Amino acid sequence: MVDTITRLLLVDDQHIVRLGLRNVFATDPRYLVVAEASTAAQAVMLVKESNPDAVIMEVNLPDGSGIQACREIVSMKPSIRVLMFTTCADGDIVYAAIVAGAAGYLLKHTDPERLPEAISVALGGQWLLDARLVPSTMQAIRRNGGRGDRGDLASLSEHELAILKLIADGKTNREIAHILCLSEHTVKQYVSNILQKLHLARRAQAAALIAQYGLLSIDGAGARA
Repeated sequence: MVDTITRLLLVDDQHIVRLGLRNVFATDPRYLVVAEASTAAQAVMLVKESNPDAVIMEVNLPDGSGIQACREIVSMKPSIRVLMFTTCADGDIVYAAIVAGAAGYLLKHTDPERLPEAISVALGGQWLLDARLVPSTMQAIRRNGGRGDRGDLASLSEHELAILKLIADGKTNREIAHILCLSEHTVKQYVSNILQKLHLARRAQAAALIAQYGLLSIDGAGARA
């Protein structure tokens, strides 16, 4: 028996894509599709009405960008996890998704059967990036820059900087706690302090910042296929 069921909102302008996604999640008792939207405006409205835990979002929608819809949704409900699921493989668009607060970015070439596990990983706090997008995304991050700056990094303690690098490696709070021999609660507090000092809202933005300043190699970007 599943203790917690994750409520999903599917956002795509193609009915056949939404049907396929619904069928995939119908076979996994951890998930329940509570609503579907075909436009950005519908997505924002349905987040208010159906209260999902996670959203699977197309980037290109008839009435605008899924990135903007993601930004509005995360601003309205910070706990929600928005996973971009699209054919768009532009590194600058991936960077925009990071800044907008998305929990991950996967291409539609991904095996649909892997989506339930991808959502589970995103809910656990890791940022997902299709491995094929890592080079272009890192280039976009370095070209566009993070929201914080090097001076902000100087405000971090040695311990906080160590945790920041582990965040960028894609480690969850639990994994960081195990590596540094700390309690998960303590790590959570450290992460909160780090984001506050760097003036950031999301862990992925922190990873983008240290990638920008050469503190992280492309191979350590924490990408998940």
